[in-house]
Amino acid sequence: MNTLFNIAIDGLAYGMVLFVVAVGLSVTLGLMRFVNLSHGAFAMVGGYCAAYLTGQAQWSYWFAVPVALLATGLLGAGLEALVLRHLYRRKELEQVLFTIGMSFVLIATTNAIAGPQVQLITLPESLAGSIDLGFRTLPAQRLLVIGAGFAVAAACAWTISHTRFGVWLRAAVDHSDTASTLGIPIRLVQCASFAAGAALAGFGGILGAELMPLEPYYAIKYLVLVLVVVAVGGMGSVPGSLAAAVLLGLIETASKYLASEWGSLFFFLAMAALLAWRPNGLLKR
Repeated sequence: MNTLFNIAIDGLAYGMVLFVVAVGLSVTLGLMRFVNLSHGAFAMVGGYCAAYLTGQAQWSYWFAVPVALLATGLLGAGLEALVLRHLYRRKELEQVLFTIGMSFVLIATTNAIAGPQVQLITLPESLAGSIDLGFRTLPAQRLLVIGAGFAVAAACAWTISHTRFGVWLRAAVDHSDTASTLGIPIRLVQCASFAAGAALAGFGGILGAELMPLEPYYAIKYLVLVLVVVAVGGMGSVPGSLAAAVLLGLIETASKYLASEWGSLFFFLAMAALLAWRPNGLLKR
C-alpha cells in the first residue's frame, strides 16, 4: 500500500509538471497552428532564471518565481514579434527546422553563461519540509506542484472558453481576415498567446526542477515527453492534455518503481496504444 501511495503521489506530481510544460505547446499547436519545437527551451529558461535568482541573487522564492515567469514571457514575446511571426504562414517543415535550430542556439547560450552543471532552485523552508496529513506525511513541494497543475488547468480552460481573449484567439486563427475587419487586434492576440505559452513552459520548468533536472540539454532531452502529452491529449485540448499528462505520468512513475530496468518502455507503449485507440486525442471528438 505504501508503494502504491508513493506511485500515486509521485506520478500525479510528475504528470502535473508535464502538463504545465505541455499546455502552452498544446495551445500553440492546436489553436495557433504553429509548430514550435523550441518550447522546451522556454521551460529551461524559466528554470534557470529561478535558479539564478534564488541562488546567486539570494531572492525569496516567492518573489523570484513571478520574475522568472515574466522574464520568460517577455523573451517569448520578443522572439515572436521579431522572428517567429514571419513563420506563421510558412510550411510546417520550415517551422520545425527553424524552431529546433533556435533551441540549439538557446542551449549553447545557456551552456556558455551558466556552464554544464545541473542548476538547483533553492526552496523556502515551507516547501523544503513535509506536511502531515494525519494518515500520511508528504513533501510540501509535491503538494504545491499538484495544486499548481490543477490551478493552471482551470485557468487555461476558463480563459480559452469563457473570456473575450479566448474568443479573439479562436477567431484570429480560424478567420484572421474577418476577425481583423471586426476590430480584433490579431497581432496582439498572437504575441500575447505565444508569450503566455512561453511563461507556462517556464513555470513547468520551475515546478519540475526536482523531477526533471535543469541542465543545458533540457530543451531537447524532455521535448519528446512534452510532444507525447500534446499528441495523446489532442492539440488545443486543455482537459485532454491534463488527462494525458496524469495518465502517462502515473505509468512512467509506476514503471520506475516496479520495473526500473525497462526504462521508459512502458511510457512509449502506452503512448502507442492510446494513439491507436484515440488518434485525435483522449477527449477530442
